[in-house]
Amino acid sequence: MPKQARPQKAILRTVSRGRPRVIETDGDIRAGARALGKLCPVMKRVHGLVGDPPLRRHVSGFVGLAQVVVSQQLSTASANAIWKRTALAVDPFDAPNLLAMDVGTLRGAGLSVGKVRTLRAAAEAIASGALDLETPVADDELRASLLAITGIGPWTADIYTLFCLGHADGFASGDLALQVAAQRAFGLGTRPSAGELEQIAERWRPWRGVAARLLWSFYAHRDS
Repeated sequence: MPKQARPQKAILRTVSRGRPRVIETDGDIRAGARALGKLCPVMKRVHGLVGDPPLRRHVSGFVGLAQVVVSQQLSTASANAIWKRTALAVDPFDAPNLLAMDVGTLRGAGLSVGKVRTLRAAAEAIASGALDLETPVADDELRASLLAITGIGPWTADIYTLFCLGHADGFASGDLALQVAAQRAFGLGTRPSAGELEQIAERWRPWRGVAARLLWSFYAHRDS
């Protein structure tokens, strides 16, 4: 569940030793949106249209990563239903318990063969120490560790960084909705590729995480 905003002045926290800034409150979202309005007239127009986007913070660790894996290529309603059944089957939800579950039970919760394989690979990486989701590390290091796991691609790694860790400069250039929203916002003739959207997003640093939220809101606004 998203963390509740605290009634205090927004502070974008910069973690020491090169660790990423983290968005923790609705106030941080507002601060990011204001900064983006100064950096980019397109983002200023989008913000004026959709307002402040939702915080969208979720739990981190293995639970958060598993939820992102489950949500791959599914509607929100389907992903929530499958996740609820999976969490009931693996209780408490941690790497050792998941590895102890037979594949049939996990499949019975609605998980595809591929997602069972990915969840087990992630659990094995945690159990072996190859993946540490509890100790804060630089984005590049974490991303490399996630991408080394079977079934985890750039989208999953980026969404985990954005919503489970709340990194202020996280971005998911491979997300279809973000690409479509950027095409509409900038009036582009074609939908930008992941690489092209990555280049566009450079102008939004260090607030790409808020820019992504604004674009998702813009996408939903146009499709509502």
